[in-house]
Amino acid sequence: MRDRATATLTTIVVDDEQLACDELSYLLNDFPEVEVVATGSNGLEALDLIRNLEPELVFLDVNMPGLDGMGVVRQLREKGIDPPHFIFVTAYEQYAVEAFRLEAMDYLLKPLDKERLAESIERVRRAIQDKKTPEPPVAAKNATPAAPRTKLLVRSNNRHFIVDANEMIYATIDNGLITLVTTNLEGHSTYRTIEDLQANLDRDLFWRVHRSYLVNINRIKEVVPWFKSSYQLRMDDKKHTEVPVSRVQTRRLRELFKL
Repeated sequence: MRDRATATLTTIVVDDEQLACDELSYLLNDFPEVEVVATGSNGLEALDLIRNLEPELVFLDVNMPGLDGMGVVRQLREKGIDPPHFIFVTAYEQYAVEAFRLEAMDYLLKPLDKERLAESIERVRRAIQDKKTPEPPVAAKNATPAAPRTKLLVRSNNRHFIVDANEMIYATIDNGLITLVTTNLEGHSTYRTIEDLQANLDRDLFWRVHRSYLVNINRIKEVVPWFKSSYQLRMDDKKHTEVPVSRVQTRRLRELFKL
């Protein structure tokens, strides 16, 4: 019997044929390292689920109405969103070359073979393990971290405002542009990525709850239950913006607020 991984792979299954979707979800129940957090029936649903849930793995049909499986991966990249690991599942052989050009982890033909499915899941698990951040060198461990910034620059209406970092309610990125929402102001940041912005702030206060969102923990107004045991955060800005919490960050949310 093969060894099972202890870490859970958050997974989405997308197929326009309900029977095929149900069958694959049923097969995945036999893999304790896989947690199917949502299913979808077309490419547009796939995009929304990936943005909101940030799964580690997506099983994706190739031929779907509206937006096909290949188009899902292309659109994510065009929008600057790093795609999760993809496994294409289809009844057609002719799309395999294009699938691997898009860096698919695997290409499975229907009807699915369980042993072949197991190989694909193991491949994804190893890929995720290999991507884990290596142990930093001793010199880096001993280095004194830079003090977090207490001021931020916000560009709004062709003006440059300086605000206290603690006034930032949340930041979000779309198409490479970061929007900062503060107590009295909304504008754009000079930082190029959410990672860079977070690295210059107090990590105990500013939390990366989603690939596209960084929030001020002290400005969370409400935790809103969502579907499939997930949550959204209603922020304390004028619009009471609802920010999605990724499946990866849901555990910290529960610990933070004792949910």
